[in-house]
Amino acid sequence: MIRVSRQARDPGPPAWDAILPPASAHPVLEEDYIADWLVIGAGFAGLAAARRLRQLHPKASIVLLEARRIAEGPAGRNSGFMIDLPHNLASSDYAGGLDADRVQTAMNRSAISFAGEAAGEYDMCGEAFAVSGKTNVAASAKGMRHNLAYARHLATLGEQHELLDGRQMFEMCGSHYYHGGLYTPGTAMLQPALFVRGMAAGLAAQGVKVFESSPVVELGRATGVWNAKTRMGSVQSPKVILAVNGHAESFGYFKQQLMHVCLYASMTRPLSEDEQRALGGERMWAFTPADPMGTTVRKVAGTGGTRIVVRNRFTWNPDRSADEARLKTFGKAHEKTFRARFAMLDGVAMEYCWGGFLCLSRNNVAAFGEVDEGLFSACCQNGLGAARGTSSGMLTAELASGRETDHLRYMLAQPGPRRLPPEPIASIGANAVMRWGEFRAGAEL
Repeated sequence: MIRVSRQARDPGPPAWDAILPPASAHPVLEEDYIADWLVIGAGFAGLAAARRLRQLHPKASIVLLEARRIAEGPAGRNSGFMIDLPHNLASSDYAGGLDADRVQTAMNRSAISFAGEAAGEYDMCGEAFAVSGKTNVAASAKGMRHNLAYARHLATLGEQHELLDGRQMFEMCGSHYYHGGLYTPGTAMLQPALFVRGMAAGLAAQGVKVFESSPVVELGRATGVWNAKTRMGSVQSPKVILAVNGHAESFGYFKQQLMHVCLYASMTRPLSEDEQRALGGERMWAFTPADPMGTTVRKVAGTGGTRIVVRNRFTWNPDRSADEARLKTFGKAHEKTFRARFAMLDGVAMEYCWGGFLCLSRNNVAAFGEVDEGLFSACCQNGLGAARGTSSGMLTAELASGRETDHLRYMLAQPGPRRLPPEPIASIGANAVMRWGEFRAGAEL
C-alpha cells in the first residue's frame, strides 16, 4: 500500500478558470466503487485516456478521479498551445533529430485530431479549441538566427512555414518590439480551462464517473485488484491509469528520475475598446519565443474579454511545491516584460499572476508504460502537456487495452527517464542552467 501524503501545490489563482462563469461541480467521491477502469488525474492525459477507454470499451465502467476542481490544476494553468511540430525545450531552436521529429510531429497531430474530434463531439465552442497556428517571435538578431535555423529544419522535414519581418509582426500585434517571426499553421490554440471543463462534462455525459476534489491518498493491490482510497471513498479496479505527470513520484514511481519546474504567467485585466484601438493589430494571436527560455505571449478574446497573457521565468521545485511569495517578484517581472512590448497600454494592469508545474526528464522522454501489474503510467510530458499529455493518455489507454499501433510501439521502445544526480547537486545544477538560460535569452525574455 502506497500512502500519498504529499499533494502538489500550484501557486496563485487558476486564471483561465477564474475568467469563466462558475463551473457546474462534479461530485466528490464519498462511496466505495468497483469499476472496470480507474484513471487518476483529470488533466490532458487523464481526460484523453478516459475518452479513449470509452471508445474502446463502450460498455465498461470507468471512474476518473481529480484531486482538485476540474481545470484548477496544471492543465487549466497551461498557456493553451497544442503544438504539432517539434518543440524540444532543451534545444536552442526547438529542433531535434529528423527521424524523431517526424514521429513526434505525427503523434502530436494525432493528439490534435483526437482533441478536435472531442471538441466537436462535446459541443465545445471555438474559444475552447481552434487550429489557428502560432508564431515563433524574435526580438533580437540572435532570435532571428534561431528562427532561421528552425525554418531550415522545418524545410528539411517538408513542413509548411512562413518567415515574417518586423513590419508584418507590427501589423499582427501592434508592437514594434519584434524583429521578425516564424509562423506555422498547425498548432491548436485552447482556452485551457474551457477545454478541460468541456472534456470532463462530455465524458460524464457518456457515463464516465467523474469525481473532483477527490485526491488519492492510498493506492495498493491485492488479489489482482487495485484499491485507490480517497479521503471519503475508494475505487477498486483491476486496471489503473496514472495520469498525474510529476506527481507520479508521490505514488512511489520514477523517483530521482523526474525534474519538477514551475513556470509563471500573468494575465491583464480586460482591455477597453479604446485600449484595443490603441494597440491595433489582429483580434487574437499566439507567440512562442525564438529562444525556449524567452517569453510566451498571447492575445485572447472571448468570454473573459480581450486580454494579454505573458509567461516566463522558471523555478526548480523538487518537492513540487512553489513559494507563493515568488509570485510578487515574478509579477513585477511580467509587468516589465509587458511594458517593453506594449508601451501604448501604459494604464493596463495585470489582474492575475500564477504558476504551473512542468515535469521534465533529462533525456526528454515520457514516464510511460506498465509500471506494475495492471498499473499504467501516462506521465512526464516534458513541458508540452496539451499535445504530449493527450497523446500519452490515448496511447496508455491503448496499451492497457492490449492494442498495438506504430505510435505505441515507438513509445515502448524509448528508454526510461534518465536518473538525476543526487541533491543538492541536482538543484544547484538546475538552477544554474535556468538562470544562465534566462540571461542568455536577453531581449527574448
